[in-house]
Amino acid sequence: MHSNSSISLFGTCVVDLFFPQAGMSALKILEREGIQVNYPQAQSCCGQPAYTSGYSDEARRVALAQIAAFPGEDPIVVLSGSCAGMMKHHYPTLFQGMPEEEIVRQFSKRIIEFTAYLLEVLNIELHDLGPAESVALHTSCTARREMGTLQNGRELLRRLDKIDLKTHDHESECCGFGGTFSVRHPDISAAMVQDKTAALRQCGASKVISADCGCLLNITGALQKQQAHPENKTAFAGLHIAELIWQRTGGKSQ
Repeated sequence: MHSNSSISLFGTCVVDLFFPQAGMSALKILEREGIQVNYPQAQSCCGQPAYTSGYSDEARRVALAQIAAFPGEDPIVVLSGSCAGMMKHHYPTLFQGMPEEEIVRQFSKRIIEFTAYLLEVLNIELHDLGPAESVALHTSCTARREMGTLQNGRELLRRLDKIDLKTHDHESECCGFGGTFSVRHPDISAAMVQDKTAALRQCGASKVISADCGCLLNITGALQKQQAHPENKTAFAGLHIAELIWQRTGGKSQ
């Protein structure tokens, strides 16, 4: 137990709007580990959509609002590698040479992605109470290439000893979401997610697990559309890794 530790939780817009159960699962896991969790109500978007669309001034305003919403020195645990990458690596770039640069850098040092916190800080032990199950793992591009958390999902699933992790040939490829990329380039995005979902359906898993709900939104949305076709009648669910962990560890203190 880590009863003297406290963190602030950055839930992300996609979790807030589309996957609230992932946020609640993360909160319960952290509290079960004895962590005092603060959830600032003033938090909003990390600013990534504006930043990647070239609206730097708007992204700075959003960034400063998040910095104001998270005072203090506690670690800020982020439920998405993509948002964590924005806040940890791109906030300092946005404010380079500006009066706010040092404040922003100090804020960015506090950012840690959820799976990294579970493994690197808590070294969490997981007692799998669920049935034997086969799942596939999707690691977001940012988690894989920017945050350095590629192995985290695999390690957490390894600690759930009744989980059989299936692999496929398209694991390292983008799901096609990319924030506003999927809006600006819908045809390309649709083709990318089609490759991803086809590989998932063929790998023998019954669920796809990810630490990034933006990717899950795109992948599960495509899977649901494909469900209308006769050849795709088998249900294929998508879960944030926090929700999977909470479900399979019984939702109780270990």
